[in-house]
Amino acid sequence: MLDEKLKIIEDKYNEINEKLMQPEIINDQDAYRNYMKEYKELTPLVEKYKEYSKAKASFDEAVELLEAGGLDKEFKEMVQLQYDESKEDMAKLSEELKILLLPKDPNDEKNVIIEIRGGAGGEEAALFANSLYRMYSMYAASKGWKTEVINANETELGGFKEISFMIEGEGAYSRLKYESGVHRVQRVPETESQGRIHTSTVTVAVLPEAEEVEIELNEEKDLKIDVFRSSGAGGQHINKTSSAIRITHIPTGMVVECQDERSQYKNKDKALKVLRSRLLEQKQREHDNEIASERRSQVGTGDRSERIRTYNYPEGRISDHRIGLTIYRLAQVLNGNLDEVIDALATADQAAKLSAQEES
Repeated sequence: MLDEKLKIIEDKYNEINEKLMQPEIINDQDAYRNYMKEYKELTPLVEKYKEYSKAKASFDEAVELLEAGGLDKEFKEMVQLQYDESKEDMAKLSEELKILLLPKDPNDEKNVIIEIRGGAGGEEAALFANSLYRMYSMYAASKGWKTEVINANETELGGFKEISFMIEGEGAYSRLKYESGVHRVQRVPETESQGRIHTSTVTVAVLPEAEEVEIELNEEKDLKIDVFRSSGAGGQHINKTSSAIRITHIPTGMVVECQDERSQYKNKDKALKVLRSRLLEQKQREHDNEIASERRSQVGTGDRSERIRTYNYPEGRISDHRIGLTIYRLAQVLNGNLDEVIDALATADQAAKLSAQEES
């Protein structure tokens, strides 16, 4: 059955490849872009299937030779080795193909908007919110992605009560979607003179950037837009002109502020991006709740109230509670070396989805 499914996909891939060489498709930018996107998505799967077909051909050849008999001892050992290696390769490639065949998250290639808010712990939580912002910024830089602050509410000690920012880059959501939830920090606060370890929390929300066609907004009916002067730490006004924007989405009561740019137009544009992304997330969460079984088969990727990770400074330890992962490289992770954690989460997510697929 797997072979049949993969053969159909390979035929489709070859058909798309032929279409990409046709002049009428090349001259139609939209059609070419759509076919190219599909071709790119299918390429890893088809290449893996070719590897599998090669291993299967080698296996079938070995079976045929062994069943025919009449082999001298040395040649028989060679054929037996070919049989064993091909069988092992087929099993490995079969599992890899099952993972590649899992339904793709349609948001995986999108840019992300990350919102970080200080939770329990006051100033200490705000300082840790800054540490997380730095961690994600450094991780983005290591991937060649661009980070742009949308809105920031700073404290006098250099923390953030809240900060929202966009990370632009191919596959940004596929890597960062596992970061949504409550992050807990255990450390001696910079504001504490007694040397006692405090526990504080910070909430992170990771939203895929929504396109205008996904979330349509009627500015006259749905939005209340207010302008005001930007303020810095402690509430002092930092701009003489009213360039900051507050948008209220009337149907849901959702409020978005943006005051990072001096231009009112740019702030409005950024605020609308955040609003669309929040509304898209809400829409997806409602959909996920309707299909609870699918939701349970995923590693937590969106529940903001879920405590997902603890950062313990005295022990130099990070623990991800969803998958029972503990590593003792806190400084490296906070300096943006997040791949070890994200890879483990992505692997666990794939395993859970494979298990759910096999049960259904």
